[in-house]
Amino acid sequence: MSSNLELAFRLLPLEIFNTLYMVFASAFFAILIGLPIGVILTITDKGHIKENLALYKVLGTIVNVGRSFPFAILMVALIPLTRWIVGTSLGTTASIVPLTVAAAPFIARLIETSLKEVDRHILEAALVMGSNTWQIITKVLIPEALASILSGITLTIVNLIGYSAMAGLVGGGGLGQVAIQYGYNRFNTFIMITTVAILIILVQGIQWGGNRLVEAILRKRGKHLYE
Repeated sequence: MSSNLELAFRLLPLEIFNTLYMVFASAFFAILIGLPIGVILTITDKGHIKENLALYKVLGTIVNVGRSFPFAILMVALIPLTRWIVGTSLGTTASIVPLTVAAAPFIARLIETSLKEVDRHILEAALVMGSNTWQIITKVLIPEALASILSGITLTIVNLIGYSAMAGLVGGGGLGQVAIQYGYNRFNTFIMITTVAILIILVQGIQWGGNRLVEAILRKRGKHLYE
């Protein structure tokens, strides 16, 4: 037991950091990519402020194709791109590339769904007041849908924790690699259970934090998370 504890204290702090680094870095880049795509999907849809069904269908198809790839296949398929961007296909930094590509289409659809929930009467009022497209996006759509957007981002980050554990199968580092290399391959039940427990705690902590942020936004508007 003492040797297992020593191994855990030697490996886990760094790999917890690596997991959080992978997850939050990929979430950041996925939001940078997915947010504008989600906005474009919203405003170009039928009956919206910049209706363009041809663009909507093309962009929607690309997003759907991106969402359809299983992450394990996506990691392998993106090895050349990962090597081109990072210089290697192994390690925590390299894992950010497939994690970002996997999350971006997911975020785009979540943001589209959130923005489409904004009351049409609010949009019409903004148009009547002479607001341009940029003002409607930044001062009406995103602020009104912010709670829903944050809820979707929280869900994405939780999913990315699971994906990051999968990245450990191909040398991606993080808790997934500890579970595979030191737990499963060495039949070390203690390391396996400890790693899984930490992953559960991370998921619960991020979900709790995301819910608190959403609740704070809704409370300012006189609403409640579970209404």
